[in-house]
Amino acid sequence: MTDSNLKRIYDKVMAGERLSFEDGMTLFNSNDVLTIGEMAHHIRVQKNGLKTFYTLNQHINPTNICRNDCLFCAFYRKDGQEGAYRMSLETVRQKVLERIEEPITEIHIVGGLDDGLPYEYYIDVLRVVKEVRPNVNIKAYTAVEIAYLAERSGKSWAAVLDDLLEAGLNTMPGGGAEVFSERVKRKLFMDKLSADEWIEIHKIAHQKGIRTNATMLYGHIEKDEEKVDHLIRLRKAQDESGGFLTFLPLLFHPENTRMARLPMATGVEDLKHIAISRLLLDNFDHIKAYWVMLGKDVAQIALSFGADDIDGSVVEERIYHMAGARSSQMMTRSQLKKLISECGFVPVERNALYQSVNTETEIIDQV
Repeated sequence: MTDSNLKRIYDKVMAGERLSFEDGMTLFNSNDVLTIGEMAHHIRVQKNGLKTFYTLNQHINPTNICRNDCLFCAFYRKDGQEGAYRMSLETVRQKVLERIEEPITEIHIVGGLDDGLPYEYYIDVLRVVKEVRPNVNIKAYTAVEIAYLAERSGKSWAAVLDDLLEAGLNTMPGGGAEVFSERVKRKLFMDKLSADEWIEIHKIAHQKGIRTNATMLYGHIEKDEEKVDHLIRLRKAQDESGGFLTFLPLLFHPENTRMARLPMATGVEDLKHIAISRLLLDNFDHIKAYWVMLGKDVAQIALSFGADDIDGSVVEERIYHMAGARSSQMMTRSQLKKLISECGFVPVERNALYQSVNTETEIIDQV
């Protein structure tokens, strides 16, 4: 330990005590990343042992046309702009059929807020996917998209979720949270939900039995105190509803955005955010190190800094690659297992609810 200010936090972590806002600020202000990582690894092992989760999944982004104008987004286009697209339902069907021979357990669906598509399109996308793959878990539509669909249809958030459930929705991603800061919202994503609205939609989903993920976008103009507040608000929401599955710290990729002059966070900063998330979010079972976003090397190191999930096979990820991500578009099951096991961890293939679908259960249960 090179930072004596961490001694008090270290003692709290080892005693299993909840960290405070002030503790969070101390962690962000410290450069002793190895000690922060050691504490996070302690919690990770307590919760999940050496198990590291991955899944065989597919990403489908039905449209990148969006009425919002977020400064940090390289994915969206305006209708008629070069690069803009919207998939027909038949194209969505073909996307699923292209990988029908693979044992995919989860299909992740998010896109733009496209005024050129009717409300029913968003519902029918799920129906098409479920028709082709009736046993897959559909993880679809952020809270921002849910609010948009409610506005378009004149329905309540709860009613929209009911329609999506009927069409095949199983779980929800955590996108659209960005940072729970009105200051940042005014500057970067004025048209999106407030923090309270984002949390409320997730709580409604939890009440309906829809498990969801949570995220935080870092590496742009946010301040440390805003990130700590974000994490503690998520922790409070989890205390109340218990419906969050995992937390994903999202690294901002500035390339091809209107914030392209900002430097991207370093690998050390990535590890620090993952570790601090693990320490503050004591009621979240899982922290994800998304290999597409971080790159394979940093994702591997993150497994010793509190992360216990690296996401999955993916294929045709658009959002980060349109923002300049240099990672590959997919990994096979054997590549994912190798990525995990060569770091000394045990790969566990999971479904969307973190239930093991491995065959080596006798080995996993001993870890």
